[in-house]
Amino acid sequence: MQTFDLEQLRTLAAVIDAGSLTAAAPRVFLSQSSVSEQIRKLEERAGQSLLTRSKSGVAPTEAGTRLLAYARRILALSDEAFRDLHGETLQGELRLAVTDYFRPGDLTQLLARLGKSYPQVRLNVSILKSDALRAAYANGEFDVGLAMNISGAATSPEQGQKAPVIRRESLVWLGAAGMRLTKGEPLRLLALPDTCSLHQYTVALLRRRKVPYVLAHVASGVAGLQSALAAGLGVACLNESAAGEGVARLATPHGLPALPRVAFQFLPGRRGETEFVTRAREMLATHLV
Repeated sequence: MQTFDLEQLRTLAAVIDAGSLTAAAPRVFLSQSSVSEQIRKLEERAGQSLLTRSKSGVAPTEAGTRLLAYARRILALSDEAFRDLHGETLQGELRLAVTDYFRPGDLTQLLARLGKSYPQVRLNVSILKSDALRAAYANGEFDVGLAMNISGAATSPEQGQKAPVIRRESLVWLGAAGMRLTKGEPLRLLALPDTCSLHQYTVALLRRRKVPYVLAHVASGVAGLQSALAAGLGVACLNESAAGEGVARLATPHGLPALPRVAFQFLPGRRGETEFVTRAREMLATHLV
């Protein structure tokens, strides 16, 4: 019977999280050549390429993304089984803050799955803008925070501290399904309030590229932004998983600037945090994919 090797799956997850084979090596306590060999063997077993390689690093192929989801679940179950048999049940109350850009259509189901896997963990979840989330976390209002960082934007505090990346996505220009821009007219931009880092990035990008625009609608949250997009009120810059029903990428060529990727990262653990919080963060990293 053909099966996947647990350590090869762990290496795949580390490579995708780190963004390169070199950065993944210390995470799995292997040399770069050993990491490369593990990925090669895993791709042979999978029968297809799992990673695309470029000068900027690696990214999962469609098959790699699918296998990563299975890998995280398999690794989480393996860790859970080990802890259970060693009497290390995870239990306690955890205050979790999540950026509202993170998988808004799936987050409820992800949290429900967490509840079933760890029934003795009591989750108190708040959905916030990333900047507000960082400020609240710094004030000790939450135990674990998951924020969004934009590649190439001003470095956030956690980026310099090698915070674990649990998901990477592309930013995309979105509008109502079938929408096309009218040449010569200012872009009707939809966004969250100007305290939002993605709002600030989008506006700065349009100004830098001298793209005429008007701020046509400001929504209080991602759900409101999705509704405004579906209603055809304008165009927004959003991460891929934040696209809702009736919303689609603008057809090319649309003449708007190319967009970078974003990384969803946990804020660094605080000095002196409890073992429960540290383990809970590790548990979340394997489930929120």
